[in-house]
Parts: sequence; structure tokens; C-alpha cells
Amino acid sequence: MNVILLDNVENLGSIGDLVKVKPGYGRNFLIPHGKAALATPENMKAIEARRAELEKAAGEELAAAKSRFEEINGMELVISANAGSEEKLFGSVGPIDIVEAFEKVQILVERSEVRMPDGPIHELGEFPIGVHLHPEVNAEILVRVVTAE
Repeated sequence: MNVILLDNVENLGSIGDLVKVKPGYGRNFLIPHGKAALATPENMKAIEARRAELEKAAGEELAAAKSRFEEINGMELVISANAGSEEKLFGSVGPIDIVEAFEKVQILVERSEVRMPDGPIHELGEFPIGVHLHPEVNAEILVRVVTAE
């Protein structure tokens, strides 16, 4: 299935690119989310006419992501959790807990933006966590998990 990208899509292309994708990916994700349109001659002409507008919107998104990066990069979040002996947690600290910790300091971060390459945290300590703000902007924070008093 051939589609024209209306937005920058990570690992696929940028605005206005004509790309071939699997039908399910195009039909179920790209087109419904407004990230692509079917590659018909009419759509190709319409996209070329709107290209400047789409690039301006993408530039604004990138600028917003960079300002958020300046705000949160290098930040340290402290999350308290119940722990047993040997510093093992009763449960785990996952993306939802990290989003809630951001909310406590009045910073809005979506759950889907939190990147935990090693999965949920199951012990006390300090852990570097990635925050994916934009395909071109990734921040890194430090999460300290401490025992709840």
C-alpha cells in the first residue's frame, strides 16, 4: 500500500514522502491518526499545496518538544515505594508511577513518552529513564526509588 506522509514518522519518513507500507499499518494506524493519506493523484496535488502548512506545524511541534526538553532533561524524580528486606519492592515502579511523579512537580508527560528499556523497576536505587518527546528529541532523567516512611 502506498501512502503520502502528512507528518514525520519515526523510522519511516518525513512530510510529503511517498512510502510503501503494509496495508494494516496504513489502514489501522497511519491514516486514522492523520499521519498519512492514500497515494492518489488528487491527494498528491493536495499535499503539495499544503506542504508549507504541514512543515510549519511540524516545526512548531519540534520547538515545543525542545522547550520541554530544556525543562526536564537531567531532572531527578524521587518516588517512594514500599520495600522489604534486601531492598526489593513490593510491586514495581512503572511508567504510570513516573508520570504521577512528574504531575507532582507540575510537568505534563504522557505515559507513552516514558521509555524504560529494562522494564519496570523492582528495587531501591537510582535508575536512568528516557523520555521520548519527539522523534528528534529525547531527554534523560534520573529516577530515585526510596523506601516509603
